[in-house]
Amino acid sequence: MSDQVKLELRNISKTFPGVKALDNVNIVLRKGTVHAVVGENGAGKSTLMKIINGLYKRDGGQVILDGKEVEFSGPMESSAAGIAMIYQELNFFPELTIAENIYMKRQPVKTGFVDWKQMNSMAQKILDENQLPYDPKTKIKELPIASIQMLEIVKAVAFNAQVIIMDEPTSSISNKEVRMLFDKINELRAKGISILYISHKMEEIFEIADDITVIRDGKSIISGPASDFNEDSIITYMVGRSIDNVYPKESVPIGDIAFDAKHLSSKDMFQDVSFNVRKGEIVGMAGLVGAGRSEVCRAIFGLDPLDSGEITLAGKSYTPKDVTHAVKNKILMITEDRKKEGVIGVRSCRENITITSHRIRKGVFMNLKKEVEDAKRMSEMLKVRFVGIETPIGSLSGGNQQKVLLARWLMLDSDLLILDEPTRGIDVGAKLEIYNIMTDLAKKGYAILMISSEMPELLGMCDRIYVMSQGIMTGCLDRKEFSQERIMQMAIGLVNEGGNADGQ
Repeated sequence: MSDQVKLELRNISKTFPGVKALDNVNIVLRKGTVHAVVGENGAGKSTLMKIINGLYKRDGGQVILDGKEVEFSGPMESSAAGIAMIYQELNFFPELTIAENIYMKRQPVKTGFVDWKQMNSMAQKILDENQLPYDPKTKIKELPIASIQMLEIVKAVAFNAQVIIMDEPTSSISNKEVRMLFDKINELRAKGISILYISHKMEEIFEIADDITVIRDGKSIISGPASDFNEDSIITYMVGRSIDNVYPKESVPIGDIAFDAKHLSSKDMFQDVSFNVRKGEIVGMAGLVGAGRSEVCRAIFGLDPLDSGEITLAGKSYTPKDVTHAVKNKILMITEDRKKEGVIGVRSCRENITITSHRIRKGVFMNLKKEVEDAKRMSEMLKVRFVGIETPIGSLSGGNQQKVLLARWLMLDSDLLILDEPTRGIDVGAKLEIYNIMTDLAKKGYAILMISSEMPELLGMCDRIYVMSQGIMTGCLDRKEFSQERIMQMAIGLVNEGGNADGQ
């Protein structure tokens, strides 16, 4: 492993209106190494990466690449210089094919026109080399988010980049795909390629990183070899304090059944799924990527079709029609894809919070005073960090965007609150705040259904956990029965305990 410096960031500073995003940040990326950059949401990590690849112009400091100071006017220039970036919020064109997305702005041309045959052939070669079983002519919108994430990674490494920035690259992929990614990273590292790796998953950081830099409040707090750190020390540096209890689960009175589903089925998605959620209860849904968990919840929320089955909601029969119908029936859902199905990126935090509320209307007109009051009240209650309620939501960190989405739904009454991967891509401090919100809602009698791919999160926060495998409900465990090994056995289909609606 060479100690030669590939990329150096010296005293990088960046200010947005009212916010000092970066304050004299320093990082040294050595050739052929993985350098993990960690910190809470809003610490400045993504801003720093966007300065490297030219999306943002720095206010001060230097970016040194191969011993020479550089400043790129955009991602095309940084790409030409050998820097590639994989964004946390995926950048893709849903109506275009896999091949078109891989070769965007790099299409092979023949006699002045795109050579579609050659482009599809080259894309197929890339897919085959990376053991990805896709047809290059498939439209991106037809793929699940985990597959899109893997394609973004493949696209980044396909064009001989010498520095690759990975911003939460495993946030939506399965354990198998994580292993594939790490194999690819090790292969790239052996070839002398340098990687800046942003992640909130401590086990990943310690497995893959050679060096670590912790950023807090826009400042680089400490840098050093990964062997100099442990999980507790990183968390302390990240948040500026020790966090003793990451999962603030409390015992609260469990009430009557709020939601009861029996024998739900949807063609090629899931079959004969039964479960229930009680008032004051946090119920988890575990399983591997593709197990059908999200599909079940999307059908309940009216996003996807439900072919058969019966649902009872607050004692009354309920048949999903569409999202508007679900909301009217007090079923609320935060989907796993914030960017595509959650936030309205061009709108302010105020508009994102109040868009579903009818309390801010006077007849056909908006009551702006009431809207501002409600948005401020909800954002203060959930401790959303922003300059003000008129801040564009797209400029917020992932954790704060998630809290804005929670604020939106908490403006309404709920008989069932569905949280699909509620802490995906957010740091340990923001996770704790989300968990505290969930605990407070459970105390108020909310029935909460949480899908999560993070086993510790399920074990730490849930009263019961249902497990799915390949579209089938394979079991249900009460808190006193929780076991990571048992859940994994159910998730891979080795054990099927029936998983009836009562979890017995």
